[in-house]
Amino acid sequence: MYHLIDGFFSYLQVERNASPQTVRAYQADLFHGIDFFARRLGKADEALSAEDLDHILFRHYLAHLSRKGMARTSIARRVAAWRSFFRYLDREDVLKSNPLERVVTPKCSKKIPAVMYPEEVLELLRVPGNSPAGLRDRALMELLYASGVRISEAVGLDLDDLDLVAGFIRVRGKGNKERLAPLGGPAVDAIGNYLHWGRPLLVRGGQADPKGVFLNQRGGRLTDRGARKLFSGYVNQVAKERQITPHTLRHCFATHMLEAGANLRVVQELLGHSRLSTTQIYTRITTDRLQEVYANTHPRAQPRDKD
Repeated sequence: MYHLIDGFFSYLQVERNASPQTVRAYQADLFHGIDFFARRLGKADEALSAEDLDHILFRHYLAHLSRKGMARTSIARRVAAWRSFFRYLDREDVLKSNPLERVVTPKCSKKIPAVMYPEEVLELLRVPGNSPAGLRDRALMELLYASGVRISEAVGLDLDDLDLVAGFIRVRGKGNKERLAPLGGPAVDAIGNYLHWGRPLLVRGGQADPKGVFLNQRGGRLTDRGARKLFSGYVNQVAKERQITPHTLRHCFATHMLEAGANLRVVQELLGHSRLSTTQIYTRITTDRLQEVYANTHPRAQPRDKD
């Protein structure tokens, strides 16, 4: 089984251009399943084969995960990993039948992401100071809100990906797919100030990354984890009780555009979503926001008295 999984990981990396994070997630999910299947069948991990796995065994596995209290979203992710693996085995003519064809993925309710009001976002953007790190952080947050890119896409930007004159950045998203994302004037100004006044001083901090846009205090490329940590520090100053992350600015980008009348497919393209259904979650947010504003502002919006 292990040599089949190794081949699957190579397939993900070479042919699917999967990110290292995706490969690690698949690895954890598949190895967890192998441990359970081996124990259930009384075999050593190394002795397990693809033919040992059937739909009954998988149903026992899903029941085991449910009894352990695992969230449905996490169970669904495990099933998705195994489905992808078995599609690969079918492609390689390893399996005669797919044991997951008779297994139903748990239904997951779509959680509405948290968003901030435009004025709350503006308050957050004003927090960073004028130190090299402050200029970097303001530029990063302005970029996230202006373009709707993921934090991993933002910290992965190279200097050659910026076109501040035209107001665009070139983004490499999931599956290494490229897209162009526009920037507004405030984001262009913030990035320009950082590149002129902030980044040169960060470069002097140590072993500099010659290509990376956003650098840490040692001159290396800012990591996803590092960006989240600095972001949480700013959030604690303006919205301590809120569950706000860098990804929240992506949600704000989409929600505020739709509230202002943007076309859903345009927002889908800007976010880099492959399916329109993924973007449609934001239409629910805007509907809820409209109901909230109506209830709080219209003089005759109170619910009808019941007899």
